[in-house]
Amino acid sequence: MSVRDLIPWGRTTNASLPSRMRDEPVSPFLTLHREMNRLFDDVFSGLGGMPGLATRGLGWPSVELVETEQGLRVSAELPGLDEKDVELTIDDGVLTLRGEKRAETTDKERGYSERSYGRFERVLALPFAVEEDKVEATFRNGVLSVTLPRSAKAPERGRRIAINGGTPQVTAH
Repeated sequence: MSVRDLIPWGRTTNASLPSRMRDEPVSPFLTLHREMNRLFDDVFSGLGGMPGLATRGLGWPSVELVETEQGLRVSAELPGLDEKDVELTIDDGVLTLRGEKRAETTDKERGYSERSYGRFERVLALPFAVEEDKVEATFRNGVLSVTLPRSAKAPERGRRIAINGGTPQVTAH
């Protein structure tokens, strides 16, 4: 078997095998090797193939946003945390959720100790103006619920910015 047989032809594209490889007899070990490579490519492609490993760190905690006529409801799943471990701030149309979890386990009989530490921060741009003074938050059974009432004042509209065209202006130095 040559090194050329180990090249993963066509794993990510629909390109066919080189003509030289089509005519050669197929070894069962080579077939197993190619199938194992294809399996690993499928599993590890795009980080979406392994939900437990790949998505645990991305976007934690899980946050749900529900827009109603009255405002916005935000729910965040924070298992194993207490309300003192979580910080919630709102500033200039942005809701920020921060927290950290520390855990330590010691088993003197077996002679080991284990520590874990994790921090997170989720920043959510709010889709409309809210009354920041009337925002309410509750924390029960590891779920943070935030109610953000819609502001009564009209939302600020964007404005068009004129673009000057034509000849460039010359400035004296």
